[in-house]
Amino acid sequence: MNYLALATDFDGTLATDGVVENATLKALKQWQQSGRKLILITGRQLDNLIDHIPVTRMFDWVIAENGAVLYQPATQVEKLLAERPSEAFISQLRDRIHQKQQTLKNPTLPEEFSKIDHGHFLEPLGVGRVIIATWEPYLQITQETIQELGINLQIICNKGAVMVLPKGINKAFGLTALSQLINLPLQQIIGVGDAENDCDFLEQCGYSVAVANALPEVKAKVNLVTKNDRGSGVAELIELMITESGRDDLPPTLTNY
Repeated sequence: MNYLALATDFDGTLATDGVVENATLKALKQWQQSGRKLILITGRQLDNLIDHIPVTRMFDWVIAENGAVLYQPATQVEKLLAERPSEAFISQLRDRIHQKQQTLKNPTLPEEFSKIDHGHFLEPLGVGRVIIATWEPYLQITQETIQELGINLQIICNKGAVMVLPKGINKAFGLTALSQLINLPLQQIIGVGDAENDCDFLEQCGYSVAVANALPEVKAKVNLVTKNDRGSGVAELIELMITESGRDDLPPTLTNY
């Protein structure tokens, strides 16, 4: 199979504590120089990526907000794939989260995100182009608010992060939309991730990879598990494709290639 694109998750896959290491950046450049495309696919809000994640600019396409937004950094063109939840929902959820905060003595963030140094990314409630984002301590009141208002929203969890989106929106939906937009078959995309919200898009890709630090349920579903964690694992994959193998086929087994 001639793989034409690499679709990679950000937090926990490409980045460590929100930062991409130089060796990983070098590998990404090598991938692009080979004539292939780079796709970033993440639950982060688009504004956070543009304002705080410089590596975003080197990607050909970004699928942000867990599949709800397509963005082309080179042209700054963005395409929303769904509508944001109503202001009534956002306002009510914000008020309830504020009330909940008063009862939490020391609310803690998930370890995966606790060391990230970008202010509003860590706020109790984030409002994106489409996504509404919060954290596990506020999961129950988020569920209750959706139920009480009777609105057609879903909750997607990711290592302690809580994402609220219109039903049917996920990373697989976003990748399919991009595939159709740029006429790139899903079977010619390699996907790499680490967490629960990556499973749906990894299943769509022609070849699926989990970095070594991925959750067990992700590792169980992919074609390949890297030997290295996070960005080093992504660099390892790219080296396998370009430097070592010099060909477009990948090992058919799950591990120990």
